[in-house]
Amino acid sequence: MPKKSIQDLANDELKGKRVLVRCDLNVPLDGKTITDATRIRSSIPTIEFLKSKGAIVTVCSHLGRPKDGPEDKFSLGPCAEHMGKLLEQTVTLAPDCIGDEVAKIVGDASEGDVIMLENTRFYKEETKNDPEFGKKLAAPFEIFVNDAFGTAHRAHASTEGVTKYLSTSVSGFLLAKELEYLDGAVQNGKSPMAAIVGGSKVSSKITVLDALLDKCDKIIIGGGMVFTFLKAQGHNVGTSLVEDDFVATAKGVLEKAELLGKQVHLPSDIVIANAFSADAETQIVASDAIPDGWMGLDNGPNATAEHQEILSDCKTVIMNGPMGVFEFEKFNKGTFGIVKILADITDKGAITIIGGGDSVAACEQSGLASRMSHISTGGGASLELLEGKVLPGVAALADQ
Repeated sequence: MPKKSIQDLANDELKGKRVLVRCDLNVPLDGKTITDATRIRSSIPTIEFLKSKGAIVTVCSHLGRPKDGPEDKFSLGPCAEHMGKLLEQTVTLAPDCIGDEVAKIVGDASEGDVIMLENTRFYKEETKNDPEFGKKLAAPFEIFVNDAFGTAHRAHASTEGVTKYLSTSVSGFLLAKELEYLDGAVQNGKSPMAAIVGGSKVSSKITVLDALLDKCDKIIIGGGMVFTFLKAQGHNVGTSLVEDDFVATAKGVLEKAELLGKQVHLPSDIVIANAFSADAETQIVASDAIPDGWMGLDNGPNATAEHQEILSDCKTVIMNGPMGVFEFEKFNKGTFGIVKILADITDKGAITIIGGGDSVAACEQSGLASRMSHISTGGGASLELLEGKVLPGVAALADQ
């Protein structure tokens, strides 16, 4: 069932109302300096929309993993300051996220004001989804907007608990867009549909692989997990990363694909190295001819050419995980090559979805991020949605 978003609310439902917006402001910091403000920038459209409707906006979020109560290094102060610059207005940082002082700041605010509550994880009750804490968090507000896709797979007080006390609970623009693309692609993406699943471990991707095998026509496997599959096929993999406990699982995936008549594509050639190092000696070999003492760290050029052919007719493509150790320049060609292919097919009308983590970093580094249909802001949340799981932070919102 599609979820209600802020766009489904009438103007008089928002004007003068005290709105609590759960954003994902969990940004990387160097001391008090924000090193990547993408998450703050992404939250601005929802806040601007609510302001334009005359709402009184209060933002809440977690930052980092505070151990025992408030820690200055995890204060949302830098986020409030940065958001203020982007909105060109003062964003008042409350000294806490619950209590009388917060209630007074919110109560005294005017239409169009923006307040930021202090880090919700300064309370252990947040991650435990403690009902009493959820009630206190919700107390000063009339409406809840969840715009934090990155934490929607967690049933925390600020993502799920507050909805029990605020009858109007809807999604913001960012969350709505994630659901439209990720859930939309999984449920009814146009075919031919392909999934590119990369990264180092089969163990962390096996559920998503299994789910995508049911939905997709073609699966491209890349990254370190390739070698567990090659071993499952009986090939020598040298000193490449292998999860021995998952060789049988990899074999099962290949057998399931055959039963379903689906294509699983492993790279035909591999860039190998004599050490895991940016300046290692390298050579390119066929994937079934990796010599002892060498490890695979990227796809070879033939594999990339094959990927171009495989993806050329696809209407929907989901990418989750890189093709190699793209952080090292010698081993970034497989990943950047497939990102370039995705950018080109997007220009021709395909829907391309980059799901989480390292794939997003690879798109950003390649300079091609803006050419993708959608770049997901959630790591674990993207994976769980692609696996077909119900996200607690989404399930708790009102249906359309």
